[in-house]
Amino acid sequence: MLFELTKKFYLAGLALLLICLHANAAKVDTVVTHSNVMNRVIKAVVIRPDNYNKKVKYPVLYLLHGFSGNYSDWVKKAPNVIPLADKYHCLIVCPDGNFASWYFDSPMSKEWQYETYVSAELVSWVDHHYSTIADRSGRAITGLSMGGHGALFLAIRHQDIYGAVGSMSGCVDLIPFSKSFGISQVLGEYESNPQRWKDNSVINMLDQIKPNSLSIIFDCGYSDGFYPSNMEMHNRLVKMKVPHDFIVRDGGHTWEYWGNSVVYQMLFFSRHLSGWEGQKSLSGSK
Repeated sequence: MLFELTKKFYLAGLALLLICLHANAAKVDTVVTHSNVMNRVIKAVVIRPDNYNKKVKYPVLYLLHGFSGNYSDWVKKAPNVIPLADKYHCLIVCPDGNFASWYFDSPMSKEWQYETYVSAELVSWVDHHYSTIADRSGRAITGLSMGGHGALFLAIRHQDIYGAVGSMSGCVDLIPFSKSFGISQVLGEYESNPQRWKDNSVINMLDQIKPNSLSIIFDCGYSDGFYPSNMEMHNRLVKMKVPHDFIVRDGGHTWEYWGNSVVYQMLFFSRHLSGWEGQKSLSGSK
């Protein structure tokens, strides 16, 4: 009798698992792209919704990794991001930003031209190889830590490319970390190039945001070392009367925190981009 009950529970659990796997059946592609500006092959992850159809135009989220990471970080360390492609009927693209590119076009080396790669070459490649909404109304960009700074930096400088931007635990002020995180190999030593560091820190770029040109969301944990600079950025945006969502939660600089953050930010993007709104008909008008 006990064996039969155990068998029934096992079969019921297996059936439930199969249902869940089918429900979250987004496809993960590892693609190979080429950067002309750096003359190198660069990999990326592209997550496609299960119902992907070339006759449908999909919005795209560009999701950036942090310092010392790579293109596979998100799907390996926060796999809950994968079913979000199904939920929001979108593509999620995880570029490789090298371990410490900071998503800049470095004035120091032709080997670090990741602003051009992500916002020009990769965007063009994705629009050519997938069925996308190929304008800013269907594009958002966000990322964690180095990628949070990178997302804000790229979106501010390319407001014709992205309609919405987010940051999770972003290092929005580079200057306090002039001896850390490999930034000097991209921008040069701070002591020799203080203005360059200032100009490329997101917190000093806020005046470049055109009124109502970007939908902005960023968050940071109370226990995160980047919390003070994120709060300062929030205060400056409030003073500038730039609309944005700023979320503070318990937590630190961890994948557990970022796995939660991306869920909130996807919801934000779905509500603030017209291209995303058009996908509601595909999901039963959720």
